[in-house]
Amino acid sequence: MSWGQQDGFAGFAVPPVPPPPPAPPPAPADPLRALAVALLNLSGLGLGYALIRRWVAMAACWAMTGALLLAVLPADPDGVPGGLLAAYLVLLGFTAVHGAFRGLRSPLVWPPRSPVAVLLGLVLLAAPAGGAALYADAREEAVQQMLLDRLDRADRLVRAAGSEPFGTAEPDYRKALAVYRDLRRDHPDSRAAERVPGRMDTYYRTIGAPYERKDYCGAIAPLTYLRTVPRTLGEKDLGPLAAWPDDRLATSLYECGAEELGAGNDAAWGRFGELLTTFPESPQAGKVQPVVDSTIDKAAKGLKGDPCSAVERLRSLGGSVADLPGEEAGLAESLGRSAERADKKARSGVYACGVDQYEDGRFDAAITTLNEFLDTHKSDRNRARAQKIVIAAEIAQEIPAAGERLPTTASGGGIPVTVMNDSPERIRILYTGPVTGSFTLEACGGCSTYSSSATARIGACKDSGKRYPQRTIHLPAGTTYFLHKPTGGSSASPATDTAELSHGYLYTECAYITKDFGLGY
Repeated sequence: MSWGQQDGFAGFAVPPVPPPPPAPPPAPADPLRALAVALLNLSGLGLGYALIRRWVAMAACWAMTGALLLAVLPADPDGVPGGLLAAYLVLLGFTAVHGAFRGLRSPLVWPPRSPVAVLLGLVLLAAPAGGAALYADAREEAVQQMLLDRLDRADRLVRAAGSEPFGTAEPDYRKALAVYRDLRRDHPDSRAAERVPGRMDTYYRTIGAPYERKDYCGAIAPLTYLRTVPRTLGEKDLGPLAAWPDDRLATSLYECGAEELGAGNDAAWGRFGELLTTFPESPQAGKVQPVVDSTIDKAAKGLKGDPCSAVERLRSLGGSVADLPGEEAGLAESLGRSAERADKKARSGVYACGVDQYEDGRFDAAITTLNEFLDTHKSDRNRARAQKIVIAAEIAQEIPAAGERLPTTASGGGIPVTVMNDSPERIRILYTGPVTGSFTLEACGGCSTYSSSATARIGACKDSGKRYPQRTIHLPAGTTYFLHKPTGGSSASPATDTAELSHGYLYTECAYITKDFGLGY
């Protein structure tokens, strides 16, 4: 079978497409409708766009408001960042203007009447206003919590510092105090500020804990610091705490001073001085003079044991007492009497000190001490013996054996000893042994210095034509030590001699000066 070509084509005819219906005419301009859309868009949810079927624009409003909520919630004490809030308000204003423009000629889906829509927009403006108010409350609570956290950190700082020495912990105490001050000054209506007075009680007791432990010396620095706290926080906020450290500090100054005084620590005088000037009318200030007198009496007992140390201690006490500022406390007169008392007891121990130094072989010190005694005690019963000890000490400086025995006040003897001066210098003769004494021989007129010791031994005191200054003394038998010392600023060296004296002999001593060895016998 084959197909053939047909001359024609048979099929269906396509009818012509009718033209689209004409678009509805735009709604007439309605200012109330435009106002309604603008007001509804100011809610931030794009409700104005919903009423005129602008769904994309409405979704954009939701996204804009959602982003703002994500950025500002939960509420921060610092509030909404200014830039973010400004940007949001600009966009919100744009949606209101844009919505008003679109709604001017677009019919509403609902409600059918524009005045009703305007009223609805006005009602819905309460939503952002209410949200703003809620956010303000949330922000205020965040601020309160922030301040409470700050208060808690300061409290923890104080608790931790309480386990450290005050010198180490003081910076932390100051930091905590600055927080308390700022809360009361900058946020007086906050819950944290209301709790500060209660915290200050803990603050004071933590810092003043050494006093409660009776560590009086250790309590002085923290209690002194606490007296400065009212300058920072104010007496009104502190109430009775402002005067809390005063009596405790006065007690600490006294007790610490008394303890240091008993230990011989000179820091005691600083404690007493601070007590007398800071709390002059306190009962503790009145205890200073009795404890000083008691210490003077205790030091005076040492004159029978270690007199030199006791004298030094008494002198130190007298000078320190005299320097105490007792005027404000009305103690100047009584403290002055105490100082005089200490000085008097010290003077009474000078002789014993000199004797002790002599017996210890400290002859230089003994001479200095006993000469001081002789200068200040013109009628003391020990004056005569002190003079003898000074002579013996001078000799013992040159002949140590002369100082092995403490000289007595004995004098005289049965053995004559004649001492002559064959020198152009005035000579002082000192001797000690069974008896002790001294005398001076005037310079020999016409006598001169010998060229050497050998020459002196041949010719000294042997020129019958000269009248040598001389003196005869009578000494007991035994060993007597002699010292010849030139006077009047002579540069001649002193000379010594040790004589073993026996009865039945006549002894002669001759003093002369040589160019090589100075004074000799």
